[in-house]
Amino acid sequence: MNKKVVLITGTNSGFGWLTANAVATLGHKVYAAMRDTDGKNADKAKALAQVENITVLNVTLTDDASVKDAIDTIIAAEGTIDVLVNNAGVTMFGVAESSTPADVQRVFDVNFIAPWRLMKLALPFMRKQSEGLIINVSSGWGRFAAPFSAVYGASKFALEGLSEGLHYELRPLGVDVAIIQPGAFPTEMSQKVQLGSDTSVLDGYKVIAEFPDKMFSAIGQMFETAKPDPQDVADAVVNLINLPKGQRPLRTVVDPSTGEFIKTANDAVRVEYAKVLTAFGMKDLLA
Repeated sequence: MNKKVVLITGTNSGFGWLTANAVATLGHKVYAAMRDTDGKNADKAKALAQVENITVLNVTLTDDASVKDAIDTIIAAEGTIDVLVNNAGVTMFGVAESSTPADVQRVFDVNFIAPWRLMKLALPFMRKQSEGLIINVSSGWGRFAAPFSAVYGASKFALEGLSEGLHYELRPLGVDVAIIQPGAFPTEMSQKVQLGSDTSVLDGYKVIAEFPDKMFSAIGQMFETAKPDPQDVADAVVNLINLPKGQRPLRTVVDPSTGEFIKTANDAVRVEYAKVLTAFGMKDLLA
């Protein structure tokens, strides 16, 4: 196995934490990005830095200079980046109208613009070596948006749209772009739900006010029944890294509870999408 240089974001908890450990265990060199390593994430950073093959980077993903400094640090030490895993994300829950433009901007800054900021900086090195892998962690709600998660879903729709176009643009250059679509998992992210700031509109939604609680109750029951393991997402990342170049699927669903719904949609779209690319003279990009 060739050792790869792997940059993973959002490694202070959840999928990112598990993925960093899983990839490092394979012998790859992992750069684990998280913010506030001298503050609230200090203990997490210290613990992760003690793992063999892991170097922790203090990165604010919404800041151009901070991200560039991180990339420069990796290039200075390793000469390149082989794998980029855009895992960091934030949630937004509640009726869509309660989200202000600032709320929407905050979600898109982390879930969409930050991944592109990293991809834009990593791609020149991947193209130069005709080898690279970008894994963008989306969501099942990146395919279908759920009530009360419309803003979050929209940010993941955007990430999926960018990833899908890049998948075909970059594959002829030796760079793979893949999407992972997790379902609901009991991670710290699921416990840090952001709400819309405009509470003045909530009185107008009293007729459906009970549904958010019903949703959380149903998700809790799914956790008890299906017992989804966040390690499955880390394992999906490892599987994509291990697959040969050019053979990595565009989308990988990791959802033991409701994933068949997403898989069915992915399969149907893939067939019709190929017809569209062919009709537009781009059949060769499917090979």
